[in-house]
Amino acid sequence: MEYIVEKIGMSRTIAVPSIPVTLLRVIEAKVCEIGENGSAIVSYSNGKKTNRAVAGQQKKYNLSAEFNRFATMDVANAEVGDLDIAPLKEAKILKASFNTKGRGFSGVIKRHNFQGGPGGHGSRFHRAPGSIGNCEWPGRVQPGKKMPGHYGNEKVTVKNEVVSFDVQSGVLAVKGSIPGANGAFGRVRVVK
Repeated sequence: MEYIVEKIGMSRTIAVPSIPVTLLRVIEAKVCEIGENGSAIVSYSNGKKTNRAVAGQQKKYNLSAEFNRFATMDVANAEVGDLDIAPLKEAKILKASFNTKGRGFSGVIKRHNFQGGPGGHGSRFHRAPGSIGNCEWPGRVQPGKKMPGHYGNEKVTVKNEVVSFDVQSGVLAVKGSIPGANGAFGRVRVVK
């Protein structure tokens, strides 16, 4: 079973020893259409952005204007309606998929943890990547070479233990950290 969640932030439990936890808010969603193998089209609310395609989907599934995002996920529902969150009550382990924080164009020291050169004594090798190729043969840069470039903003999946789930507020506390910024939307999948 999959759920759309919003990352609230990190906290700690009061128990001894204290456990660092990440708080996730389960987003209210409606199951619009159920396909084979438990796969379904789900609608949820995220911002106010809309267009004619979204308006057509809202009219087709008889949804209010606030449900303006659609996703395909595995659900526990047998029929169309509100998303069933009962499996989260018994969940022990989750897999969370979020986009990491985007860091833009970064150099090799920040992106790949290169060491860099000496700071003084006439050195001109400080934060540069250094040599990137071979000699005469093969006479080109090998594929996969660690170089400067776009860093972050990529989908990462991590496995976490469930510490607690408050059904009233829809807040899920999972052990450890989860990638992404506070307020980011992602998915959690019940593993066990």
